[in-house]
Amino acid sequence: MNSFSVKDLCAGKFPTVGPDDTVSDCLAAMRKSGFQEIPVASNGDYLGMVKYATLLKKKSATPETKVKAVLSNLPTVTCISSVTEIAEIMVRENCRQLALLQDGKLQDVVTRNNLVGIAAKMKPLKDYKVWEIMTSPVVTAKETEMLSEAISTMTDLDIRTMPVIDRLGNLSGVIGMKEVIENSWKAGERSVEKLNKNPSSQIPVSTISVTSVVTADWEDSIADVAAIMADKGISTVPIMDGDEIVGVVTEFDIVELIANCGEREGLFVQISGLSDEDRIYADAMYSDIQTEMQKITKIVKPESLNIHVARYNETGDRKKYSLVGKLFYDGRTLNCKQIGWDLIQANKDLLKKFSDSIKSNKDTVVSFRRRK
Repeated sequence: MNSFSVKDLCAGKFPTVGPDDTVSDCLAAMRKSGFQEIPVASNGDYLGMVKYATLLKKKSATPETKVKAVLSNLPTVTCISSVTEIAEIMVRENCRQLALLQDGKLQDVVTRNNLVGIAAKMKPLKDYKVWEIMTSPVVTAKETEMLSEAISTMTDLDIRTMPVIDRLGNLSGVIGMKEVIENSWKAGERSVEKLNKNPSSQIPVSTISVTSVVTADWEDSIADVAAIMADKGISTVPIMDGDEIVGVVTEFDIVELIANCGEREGLFVQISGLSDEDRIYADAMYSDIQTEMQKITKIVKPESLNIHVARYNETGDRKKYSLVGKLFYDGRTLNCKQIGWDLIQANKDLLKKFSDSIKSNKDTVVSFRRRK
């Protein structure tokens, strides 16, 4: 991770709008550039960011509304920000672009797509499969569904892209906010406030969906899918098992992996699947990992550790956790699973399983050598 810098994430060329420009001006910049978040600056001073998702939700916004009335105060980054720190901000704020500042002046923007490009080059991610992080079951739109319905679903779920299926349930296309923006302009849409109720959105999803869909197999590596996203500039890849769509992987999923990555005593560690509510336990989990890995290092040389957390309600409001771990060491792979009511304890129990398995393997080898 240390081999990458902020420069690797910069767009280089990006649009800006001024505080007194209108929402109409901002939408034009989004349509032309493909950016869904535009930095606002005055004489080089950064003032904030305009997000398309905010415009959809802001009921009072009209094309004539001044940009300064719809600003989002997203965090900013500097040239010394770490890649992991930037990923954490993007996950927390659910954004695609962040402003890079120097002395309060807007220098560039770092993009989520460039961050995904870094993931494609991270060697440990070549060992993980997309099924480990994909979202399943998939939220889809039917070909015959009205665009207004799809927009409502994406807005309610805070997602930017949905696969489109035909009457037989087969994947036939993809629709995202980019197509929504394109359609609203092509149809002469003049109201952000009532987008869902206007004629331009009362058309079947199939009329504007992208039909040349890039897909991946559920057993492809995360690094390979990240490379596809970075190369094609796409944010969502449907995941297939044969002809059946079984999940989706988004840029957000990839960035979340980077946000949860960290170097601990030379070991690449990744905890994925933590909900916002459970992120407060991440430091304690990493601390326990470091303690246990120090013990394991006396026996073997661990290279990377991935722990994926899934949470579900077993009874009432009680939450049960399922932890699946994969440890790479000495060219070998060890898989362990642990279920428990307490996340911290379940993590400790999972780590102990790793230690016990490695010690058992060593004892078996030693015993065999003695017999020889």
